[in-house]
Amino acid sequence: MTEVPAPQRLMDAAVEAFASRGFHATTTRDISTRAGMSPAALYVHHSSKEELLYEISSDGHRSTRDMIADAYASTADPVARLATMQYEFTKWHAVHSRKARVVQYEFAALSPEHRREVAGYRRDIERIYRDAVAEGVAKGVFEVDDVPGTALALISMAIDLVRWYQPDGPRTPESVGRLYADLALRAVGARTS
Repeated sequence: MTEVPAPQRLMDAAVEAFASRGFHATTTRDISTRAGMSPAALYVHHSSKEELLYEISSDGHRSTRDMIADAYASTADPVARLATMQYEFTKWHAVHSRKARVVQYEFAALSPEHRREVAGYRRDIERIYRDAVAEGVAKGVFEVDDVPGTALALISMAIDLVRWYQPDGPRTPESVGRLYADLALRAVGARTS
């Protein structure tokens, strides 16, 4: 069995600590203890607790942005495109529910510089969703009066599942992804042939 490298152990421990206690209530000692390391070990690999949060947040936002962009590019059919985007975005939040909770709900704890960078990733995700909804409207297959508001509602629906989703519960990431994809298509009044 391969031992998990110290930086990854610290990252995993930080995700668990931040998800359980919140960023501000978590100490560097909490993180180090969860990682099975001395309190000083965190500073060997990271300059601060906030830097750990930034790495978790930027990685989560970049990976979801790239995933959404890939889903957008996967088809020219607006209905299939939006369904794929919503399925993948929802499934990611379920599969990575602990990390997603930190990524989505600890944003305000980032430093101003880090918050600006991560906000850029969030704007990218919103833009891709807006483009997907707007294209469906332009092609006459979606019936939406407020494209930006609808795009935000679809994003919010997937993000908010981290409040209630339990990995050991009765719903799988795939089943929630399918449900939310169907709900997204209903929300835009999708017309399928």
